[in-house]
Amino acid sequence: MKIVVTSLFVDDQEKALKFYSEILGFVKKHDEPAGEYRWITLVSPGDEGGTELLLEPNNHPAAQAYQKKIYEDGIPATMFEVTDVQKEYERLVKHGVKFTMEPTNMNEFTFAILDDTCGNLIQIIQK
Repeated sequence: MKIVVTSLFVDDQEKALKFYSEILGFVKKHDEPAGEYRWITLVSPGDEGGTELLLEPNNHPAAQAYQKKIYEDGIPATMFEVTDVQKEYERLVKHGVKFTMEPTNMNEFTFAILDDTCGNLIQIIQK
Protein backbone atom coordinates (compact mmCIF):
# COMPACT_ATOMS: atom_id res chain seq x y z
CA MET A 1 0.00 0.00 0.00
CA LYS A 2 1.24 3.50 -0.84
CA ILE A 3 -0.07 6.98 0.00
CA VAL A 4 -0.78 8.73 -3.30
CA VAL A 5 -2.97 11.67 -2.22
CA THR A 6 -3.46 13.34 1.12
CA SER A 7 -5.90 16.19 1.59
CA LEU A 8 -5.84 19.45 3.47
CA PHE A 9 -9.04 21.39 4.12
CA VAL A 10 -8.86 24.99 2.87
CA ASP A 11 -11.38 27.79 3.10
CA ASP A 12 -10.49 29.22 -0.33
CA GLN A 13 -9.04 26.99 -3.05
CA GLU A 14 -7.68 29.80 -5.22
CA LYS A 15 -5.98 31.54 -2.31
CA ALA A 16 -4.58 28.19 -1.13
CA LEU A 17 -3.25 27.35 -4.59
CA LYS A 18 -1.44 30.68 -4.71
CA PHE A 19 0.01 30.28 -1.20
CA TYR A 20 1.13 26.68 -1.60
CA SER A 21 2.62 27.18 -5.06
CA GLU A 22 3.92 30.76 -5.07
CA ILE A 23 4.96 31.09 -1.43
CA LEU A 24 5.76 27.56 -0.26
CA GLY A 25 7.03 26.40 -3.66
CA PHE A 26 4.95 23.30 -4.34
CA VAL A 27 4.22 22.42 -7.98
CA LYS A 28 0.65 22.25 -9.29
CA LYS A 29 -0.07 18.77 -10.69
CA HIS A 30 -3.84 18.81 -11.25
CA ASP A 31 -6.41 21.58 -11.47
CA GLU A 32 -9.67 20.16 -12.79
CA PRO A 33 -13.31 21.18 -12.34
CA ALA A 34 -15.12 19.05 -9.75
CA GLY A 35 -18.70 20.25 -9.53
CA GLU A 36 -18.74 23.71 -7.97
CA TYR A 37 -15.17 23.24 -6.75
CA ARG A 38 -11.89 22.04 -8.25
CA TRP A 39 -9.62 19.01 -7.90
CA ILE A 40 -6.35 20.81 -7.15
CA THR A 41 -3.27 18.83 -6.21
CA LEU A 42 0.32 19.86 -5.70
CA VAL A 43 3.54 17.90 -5.39
CA SER A 44 6.99 18.59 -4.02
CA PRO A 45 9.38 20.15 -6.54
CA GLY A 46 11.55 17.47 -8.10
CA ASP A 47 9.14 14.73 -6.99
CA GLU A 48 6.32 15.12 -9.52
CA GLY A 49 5.43 11.41 -9.16
CA GLY A 50 5.32 11.64 -5.36
CA THR A 51 2.47 12.04 -2.91
CA GLU A 52 -0.03 14.69 -3.98
CA LEU A 53 -1.45 17.30 -1.63
CA LEU A 54 -5.15 17.86 -2.37
CA LEU A 55 -6.49 21.33 -1.54
CA GLU A 56 -9.88 20.15 -0.32
CA PRO A 57 -12.69 22.71 0.07
CA ASN A 58 -13.97 22.80 3.65
CA ASN A 59 -17.58 23.22 2.55
CA HIS A 60 -18.92 20.45 4.83
CA PRO A 61 -19.89 21.61 8.35
CA ALA A 62 -17.86 18.78 9.93
CA ALA A 63 -14.78 19.85 7.94
CA GLN A 64 -15.26 23.46 9.00
CA ALA A 65 -15.65 22.52 12.67
CA TYR A 66 -12.60 20.22 12.58
CA GLN A 67 -10.43 22.79 10.82
CA LYS A 68 -11.50 25.59 13.16
CA LYS A 69 -10.98 23.56 16.34
CA ILE A 70 -7.49 22.25 15.56
CA TYR A 71 -6.46 25.74 14.44
CA GLU A 72 -7.76 27.29 17.67
CA ASP A 73 -5.96 24.62 19.69
CA GLY A 74 -2.69 25.34 17.86
CA ILE A 75 -2.49 21.91 16.23
CA PRO A 76 -0.81 21.78 12.80
CA ALA A 77 -2.95 20.21 10.09
CA THR A 78 0.11 18.65 8.44
CA MET A 79 3.90 18.69 8.40
CA PHE A 80 6.42 19.40 5.63
CA GLU A 81 10.09 18.51 5.82
CA VAL A 82 12.67 21.14 4.90
CA THR A 83 16.46 21.01 4.71
CA ASP A 84 17.02 24.02 6.99
CA VAL A 85 14.15 25.32 9.14
CA GLN A 86 15.92 28.56 10.03
CA LYS A 87 16.59 29.47 6.38
CA GLU A 88 13.05 28.52 5.37
CA TYR A 89 11.64 30.54 8.26
CA GLU A 90 13.65 33.60 7.19
CA ARG A 91 12.62 33.18 3.53
CA LEU A 92 8.94 32.84 4.40
CA VAL A 93 8.95 35.79 6.82
CA LYS A 94 10.30 37.93 3.95
CA HIS A 95 7.22 36.82 1.97
CA GLY A 96 4.93 38.00 4.77
CA VAL A 97 4.17 34.55 6.20
CA LYS A 98 3.09 34.65 9.85
CA PHE A 99 4.46 32.07 12.27
CA THR A 100 2.83 30.95 15.50
CA MET A 101 6.08 29.25 16.56
CA GLU A 102 9.55 30.33 15.56
CA PRO A 103 12.21 27.69 14.86
CA THR A 104 12.56 25.50 17.93
CA ASN A 105 15.01 22.66 18.59
CA MET A 106 13.80 19.45 20.22
CA ASN A 107 16.30 16.60 20.36
CA GLU A 108 17.29 15.81 16.75
CA PHE A 109 14.47 17.89 15.24
CA THR A 110 13.98 21.59 14.57
CA PHE A 111 10.52 22.81 13.71
CA ALA A 112 8.38 25.91 13.29
CA ILE A 113 4.66 26.46 12.77
CA LEU A 114 3.17 28.82 10.18
CA ASP A 115 -0.30 30.08 9.30
CA ASP A 116 -1.24 29.21 5.71
CA THR A 117 -3.90 31.99 5.51
CA CYS A 118 -6.46 29.34 4.48
CA GLY A 119 -7.50 28.11 7.92
CA ASN A 120 -4.54 25.90 8.81
CA LEU A 121 -1.41 25.80 10.85
CA ILE A 122 1.42 24.00 9.08
CA GLN A 123 4.51 22.61 10.76
CA ILE A 124 7.83 22.61 8.96
CA ILE A 125 10.46 20.26 10.31
CA GLN A 126 14.14 19.57 9.85
CA LYS A 127 15.38 16.12 10.83
